Amino acid sequence: EEYNDLEFYYKYASSAYAETCNKPNGNILVSAINESSSDTQGFIARDDGRKEIVLSFRGSTSAWDWLTNFQIVETPFIVANISGPAGVMVHTGFLTAQAPLLRITIEDVQSQLVGHPKYSVVTTGHSLGGALSTLAGITLKQILPDVKVRIYTYGQPRVGNAGLAKWVDTSFGHANLFRSVHTTDTVPHLPPTLFLPNYTHHGIEYWSFKDPSSAANTKKCALTGEDPKCS
Repeated sequence: EEYNDLEFYYKYASSAYAETCNKPNGNILVSAINESSSDTQGFIARDDGRKEIVLSFRGSTSAWDWLTNFQIVETPFIVANISGPAGVMVHTGFLTAQAPLLRITIEDVQSQLVGHPKYSVVTTGHSLGGALSTLAGITLKQILPDVKVRIYTYGQPRVGNAGLAKWVDTSFGHANLFRSVHTTDTVPHLPPTLFLPNYTHHGIEYWSFKDPSSAANTKKCALTGEDPKCS
């Protein structure tokens, strides 16, 4: 079931790369998100079958560009009047990209939940979009504490320090965090801990270690987020 869900939400993550996607994963498009200042985009969809509101983010600038500029430095988590616990630090570039998007997405999600109060929320994204979906997820979790929120990311880079990883893991529980890595993808190894040891992954890695991907060749890794036996 976990692998089937990874495949299912990947369709949302990949749909964010389309210029237009009127029926994301066959469901209702609530709104398109386009933030020109950070050149990122995505959409909000509603799945009435699964009773979910889905946020999918795409970063059109490559993860390498984000990770090689000066915005690689860490900064305290402050978004939409939400502050992280003491010691939580995040990648400045990712936070800068996500802040203007969240002002739009929070309102849209809250509006959807007014009409569909029993729905859950899923955030997803690929590469840089995975980083953005993590920040969106933890923000929504603080604003909507009674709503079930899950995060599915694909090839996401490290987003912040151990404080952030602990905050995300504690807020969601491992049953609601899914971080997929495909074979030898390099982006999940960025920023490199050899040079920036403060950065660390949250959640459990689901490593598809061989092509073609399948449940049989996808390993559920250690709870630590940084399993040396995985990717």
